[in-house]
Amino acid sequence: MSRPAVVKALWGAAVLVLVAGCSSGGTEDRPGTAPPASTSASASASAPASPTGSGAPASGGRVTVAGTLTEGLKSPWGVAALPGGDLLVSSRDERTITRVNGRTGAKTVLGEVPGVVPGGEGGLLGLAVRDGWVYAYLTAASDNRIVRMRYGGADGDRLGAPEPVLTGIPKGFVHDGGRIAFGPDGMLYAGTGETGRTGLSQDRSSLGGKILRMTPEGRPAPGNPFPGSVVYSYGHRNVQGIAWDAEGRLWAAEFGQNTWDELNLIEPGRNYGWPEAEGRAGRSGFVDPVAQWPTSEASPSGIAYARGAIWMAGLRGERLWRVPLSGAERSGEPEAFLTGEYGRLRTVVAAGGDRLWLVTSETDTRGTPGAGDDRILRLEVR
Repeated sequence: MSRPAVVKALWGAAVLVLVAGCSSGGTEDRPGTAPPASTSASASASAPASPTGSGAPASGGRVTVAGTLTEGLKSPWGVAALPGGDLLVSSRDERTITRVNGRTGAKTVLGEVPGVVPGGEGGLLGLAVRDGWVYAYLTAASDNRIVRMRYGGADGDRLGAPEPVLTGIPKGFVHDGGRIAFGPDGMLYAGTGETGRTGLSQDRSSLGGKILRMTPEGRPAPGNPFPGSVVYSYGHRNVQGIAWDAEGRLWAAEFGQNTWDELNLIEPGRNYGWPEAEGRAGRSGFVDPVAQWPTSEASPSGIAYARGAIWMAGLRGERLWRVPLSGAERSGEPEAFLTGEYGRLRTVVAAGGDRLWLVTSETDTRGTPGAGDDRILRLEVR
């Protein structure tokens, strides 16, 4: 279902005002300005420059929207897959977790998570599932934090009371990060934001503007680069997408400020530059991104790995990006799909083989919701 052209035209005029008002304010997740495109997959007309050592042409990906799993979700943010294929979906603003049947799309609200204080970009954010626990990254009254709740996973089961895993992550009206996931090593990873206070990113004693790595109980994970700390990498502005490729390497999507959004290959203990660098700076001591985009074409949130590529959901860019990988570099130019067809895209989740789940984000106060929003789409990719 394509977004109405007249609505997009009206937003084009509005965005001129919004961008002027927000360009220095750090609110990266703005209404999109991308023109509508065909529902067939198409390459971006403005692909970023090739990274060092990579000049290969795009490898020709393809995306097919195989159907809609479910509709009528409100401010969906985090998604976690249960054993058996059902999905758990968080509502950022309604503070609820909903179970979605992976075959029929039927929705069951499991309950409201106590202690969530929505506001701005904060609320009930990322989800992860492990060993009978549902983990959630949320905004509380005093901080952002990670909690876990017991959940049996059977029909009729309800969430248990939340138990703190990690507290004291800085909170703000913007840049709250929020994505969590368990890595191949069994450790819990979290992407955080610097809440608009740029100095937090370079402060290794702060949990803001970082990627964190911890045990399932919230303790510093063995082998972390800074002894006694959950900090895994630093110098980030606002990390909302994390995923591992087939070789077990960690990738992260990051919001830029006014110029470049980034896809980074994450290495322990490394400095990713913010606020001293945005995009490829080529400066000693900072890690340059593997790929970068103008902020109007991305504002990346969730990412997933499938079929030899990172797939990245774009909010302001209103498109799904495919970044083919080879080693620590791209093997071709990023390609854009679904541009403007489903509005803002929040989360993408690998569903095995050539399948992805893609979650839209039109009901989060910055979109233009239509009938059926928000929805989870079934994608087939190559």
